[in-house]
Amino acid sequence: MNGVHDMGGMDGFGKVEPEPNEPMFHEEWESRVLAMVRAMGAAGAFNIDASRFYRETLPPQVYLSSSYYRKWLLGLEALLLDKGFISNDDVAAGHAVAPAKALKHGKFSVADIERIMVRGKFGRAAPGPAKFKAGDRVRAKNIHPATHTRLPRYVRGHVGVVERDHGCHVFPDTVANDAGEHPQWLYTVVFDGRELWGPDSDPTIKVSIDAFEPYLEAV
Repeated sequence: MNGVHDMGGMDGFGKVEPEPNEPMFHEEWESRVLAMVRAMGAAGAFNIDASRFYRETLPPQVYLSSSYYRKWLLGLEALLLDKGFISNDDVAAGHAVAPAKALKHGKFSVADIERIMVRGKFGRAAPGPAKFKAGDRVRAKNIHPATHTRLPRYVRGHVGVVERDHGCHVFPDTVANDAGEHPQWLYTVVFDGRELWGPDSDPTIKVSIDAFEPYLEAV
């Protein structure tokens, strides 16, 4: 979807200012949000792309004024409400007021923590041969899906060169909407800065993105 979260190539937001010796969490509640998101995902309430999509649907003024983990919390709340795992009454009370909807997977123990915190594996068997190979010139399609996509807005309609083939992976655009994994070939595509930003761009700039095959067309 075309939302404020897709900030690549946008101006006016100021410099990225890394925080020296930044702690992992600034407040204790942030660690609890991380734990809740990972636990509910591991329990089968949602997948990582659905989680991303619900953060992307936050209103622009909320998204831009929220810290990293506040976005996670608000996205999680909206997702769990939408899927019926919690109710508005639960949120208002701050605890469950009715029996919870059953999850796909049971309770977790301390022994499960490491497994839950490790990123999942998304490689899948190829449904067919790859359409592109390293060195091919491709154009990012000018698409504007209303739901989740991993194709950044600033490359759409522009031409780049395939640098690497990563094999087949779960397709975020469908799995985020519970429409199936539909594995797709994944490529690293390199774009020249002048192709993206025009003739006044720094001629030494190159931008690499990972793009799924349905995002691309041959040039």
